[in-house]
Amino acid sequence: MAEDLIIERNAGKAGQYESLLPQLQALLPGETDPVANMGNLCAALKEQFGWLWVGFYLVKGDELVLGPFQGPVACTRIRKGKGVCGTAWAEARTLIVPDVEAFPGHIACSSLSRSEIVLPLVSEGQVVGVLDVDSVDLNSFDSTDEKYLTKALTLLNYAG
Repeated sequence: MAEDLIIERNAGKAGQYESLLPQLQALLPGETDPVANMGNLCAALKEQFGWLWVGFYLVKGDELVLGPFQGPVACTRIRKGKGVCGTAWAEARTLIVPDVEAFPGHIACSSLSRSEIVLPLVSEGQVVGVLDVDSVDLNSFDSTDEKYLTKALTLLNYAG
């Protein structure tokens, strides 16, 4: 199925998500390994949108540890409450950052990152990780991204 991924670049943002989600619904539930599904989700999102970085950080004790991702090398560990990812984890909510330079305590894993969205990955009521997406452009993310990325995360059925 992965080689059959259809990338729709001529639709608006919502249209791109609407094209991609059914493909993810066909791809992800057939695989039981969460790391494989996270990897494919990252790859599909990066291919569709061309963002700088798409990846997961998973809760391991009192830190987020780098998980499957697509993009340049990344920070490997982030403390709870630190940076955008650690804050999204601590507050158990999505953070949309139009300009990462304006976010207090932003952790610059790449100097190319200009805006970011981080969504909590929740299992059995607990945040078990985060999906982090970075763009080279300012103000790349909005409520449309939050809506559709939240839907994509539900396809993982991640059990931690």
